[in-house]
Amino acid sequence: MAKRFLRALFFDIDDTLYSSTDFAAKARQQAVQAMVRTGLRVDPEFLLAELLEVVREFGSNDSHHLDKLIKRLPPETVPEGAAPFIIQAGVMAYHQCKFRDFEPFADAHEVLRLLNEKKLLLGVISAGLPAKQIEKLLRLNILQLVECRHIFITEDVGIAKTNPKIYVRACQAIGAAPDECGYVGDNPLVDIDIPSRLGMRTFFSRRGGKYEKIYGDVQADHVIHNFWDLLEVIDNEYEIVPYA
Repeated sequence: MAKRFLRALFFDIDDTLYSSTDFAAKARQQAVQAMVRTGLRVDPEFLLAELLEVVREFGSNDSHHLDKLIKRLPPETVPEGAAPFIIQAGVMAYHQCKFRDFEPFADAHEVLRLLNEKKLLLGVISAGLPAKQIEKLLRLNILQLVECRHIFITEDVGIAKTNPKIYVRACQAIGAAPDECGYVGDNPLVDIDIPSRLGMRTFFSRRGGKYEKIYGDVQADHVIHNFWDLLEVIDNEYEIVPYA
C-alpha cells in the first residue's frame, strides 16, 4: 500500500507533551500542605478535595483558585489576618513545584528532534491562555524544535478547539492542505473528532491522562502510547514532504 503524504504534525500540550495530570496532582497537593503549615485549620485531604471542586467549577485556567478556596471555608478555620499569607504560601508551593517537577515526557525531545531532522514541520495547537501555554512551552524547552509562528493557542487566535476553524487556520498558515497534516492529542472529543472532519491524520496519545477512557464519534487513525510509537507509525505509513 502506498504511503500517505505528511507535511506537518501539530501537537496538543497538556497530557501530550508532558503529563499535566500528574503534575497538577502533585502541585495541588503541595499547595494545600503549605497552606495548612501556614496556619489554616483544615484537614489537608478535605482541603485538597475542596480545591479540586473549585477547579471543576471555575476551570483550570482560573488564576484565583486559592482565593476562592479560602472563601468557601468556615471563618474559624482561618486565623484572623492570616488569609493573604496562607494563600501566598499555597501559590509559592505550587510554583516551586513547577521549578522542580515540570518536565516533558522522557521520550518527547528525542522523538521530536528526529522528526525535525526528517524535515517534518512541527507545530502546536493548544487550548488555554497564551501566558500559561507559552510558559509551559518554554519550561518544556520546545521552542528549539517548533517555531513560534507555528504555535496556535485558542485564546490568542480567538477560536476554540471545538471549532474546526482553528485547525484550518493552522494548516493555511503553513501552506498545507489538512489532509497533508496530522494532529497528536489526548482528548478524543476535540483532538480526534474535530480534525478528522477536515481530513487531518489523527494520533490519539493514550498515556494515562484524564481523557484516556473518553470515546469520541470517530476512531483515531492511530493510537500511540509513547513518542516512539509515533515515530514508528510515521516511518512505516507516511512519506514526509520536507518543509522548505
